[in-house]
Amino acid sequence: MALARIQNDIIAHISQYGWLSKEEAKTISSGEKSLTGKDLNTLLMEDFGITRFQILVGTAKVFGLSPFNAEGYRFDESLFKHVSREFCQKTKILPISLVGECLVIAVDDPFSHIENEVAEVSDKKVIKALAFEDDIQRYLESDAQNFIDEEEYKEVVEELDIEYGLEQEIIESEDIESEDSAPIIRLATRIIEDAFYSGGSDIHIEPMEKECRVRVRVDGLCQEKLSLPAKVSNALVARYKIMSNLDIAERRLPQDGRIVFKQFTKRNINIDLRVSTAPLNHGEGLVMRILDKTKSTLPLPALGFEPANLDLYRDVITRPYGMILHCGPTGSGKSMTLYSALNEINRPDVCIRTAEDPIEYTLPGLCQMQMHRKIGLTFASALRAFLRQDPDVILVGEIRDVETASIAVEAALTGHLLFSTLHTNDAPSAIARLTEMGIEPFMISASLILVCAQRLMRRVCKNCRQSYNPETRESDILKQAIEWTGPIYRAKKSGCIACNSQGYKGRVGIHELMRTNESIVKAINAGFETARIKKIAMAYGMKTLHQDSMQKVRAGLTIMEEAIATVPSDVDEILRLKQELAEGVDFLAAD
Repeated sequence: MALARIQNDIIAHISQYGWLSKEEAKTISSGEKSLTGKDLNTLLMEDFGITRFQILVGTAKVFGLSPFNAEGYRFDESLFKHVSREFCQKTKILPISLVGECLVIAVDDPFSHIENEVAEVSDKKVIKALAFEDDIQRYLESDAQNFIDEEEYKEVVEELDIEYGLEQEIIESEDIESEDSAPIIRLATRIIEDAFYSGGSDIHIEPMEKECRVRVRVDGLCQEKLSLPAKVSNALVARYKIMSNLDIAERRLPQDGRIVFKQFTKRNINIDLRVSTAPLNHGEGLVMRILDKTKSTLPLPALGFEPANLDLYRDVITRPYGMILHCGPTGSGKSMTLYSALNEINRPDVCIRTAEDPIEYTLPGLCQMQMHRKIGLTFASALRAFLRQDPDVILVGEIRDVETASIAVEAALTGHLLFSTLHTNDAPSAIARLTEMGIEPFMISASLILVCAQRLMRRVCKNCRQSYNPETRESDILKQAIEWTGPIYRAKKSGCIACNSQGYKGRVGIHELMRTNESIVKAINAGFETARIKKIAMAYGMKTLHQDSMQKVRAGLTIMEEAIATVPSDVDEILRLKQELAEGVDFLAAD
């Protein structure tokens, strides 16, 4: 009965669009045209000339979905970064678009609730569209060649007369010594494409004594992708130097360049690569940082801020002036946090200028400047120019020297909100770093309003993580750091299809926010050491990186081993501080 009602609704909607006359619709609905031996779709197409897409429109309208028009659709293979092709083939879905934080998928079953599972796998909001099963399958099969796997590597490697196993005999060939040979060109392109599809952030070409190793950093960890004969190394590096317009004859000095990759691939991959070469003991090594130009910034809540830290950070970035510093090593997520902050305060009435090296994300509404040190365009010179252009907000990619630091402090003191980065291990260490550069303590205390130290930890896969009750040392660490004694999670060794059998999927940030107050200002002016400033900040509520990492363990976002490996435990400092607070120790008292 329900099926007949759905069929009648489909016929009614097709009729509303004028594709069926009222008489034809009445004939089908009344049963004068028997469906015995035919389904409704076949009947409509053969007897009434209705097209497949017209049927799809009518069916989608009944179920409140959008129809997916497969004709002329150009598939974007980068969507498989959010949900794997294997998962799509298993569940018979097709990712067709990414709109902001919403992933649009095509399904063939309007009754399906697969969107809940897709949301878990992709960490995106999911919108369904209706499609025919054969259209979905055709795209999944036809685009299989767009994904670089081991077989594609083998094809290129065989052209180089080599195999993966180093035990096999290496055949002499001019093709593997020339950067202009077709196999080398294909191999160089395949390496970048594979790194992009696997979600890598950096590509390492490392010459060894008897081999050339290719590794890709995924979620913070290096994974070995290829092991090539040492003879290939020079030609491969030379090919990348040609792509980045570097001097291939200069092998004694480090060089920096940039590759605009869409010029070298037929696939829809819009990325740039920041290239850095260095002379090593067995040849010239090369590292490429992948800059995805299609990648959008994440909203601040998606970066891993705890609620209290998020409220504090949002309050500070709306201040009219002052200096906000982000601290951490390379690859700790500083750039993403800065861009997300700028995106949040980016309005037509706010003038924002940025000086970057390189420009990693292009945001509408921002005036961004690329540094060129060879011609004298440095952070310091960019800052001087900005101060004459009446900006409200300034972003300086990094404070590296006393000149840049002095101008940054001056900008913060003259009515500008300034964002920048430093390389320190924690937030309180930023004071010592600026002092070491030669900035007077009273200038630091007058300009600085917040220091945010951060790291990135691997997220445990939500689909296959396993709950357990921590014992002994793990339990003690949790209790002493955040006073928690409940269950936590561990990664499943074999993983699942959602995480490609890794047990981890994506990364989450941990943060240590030190906001200046009267006591911290006094401590900075008095020239107190970093450990003492940290105690004062913690006494006023600052949660350390270790404490924030334990909150992520408690929430099931990561595991204890990952948290301890990312930042060292400071449980002893926390316990000592609690004891000193109980004893009424005055941290500001003179020694």
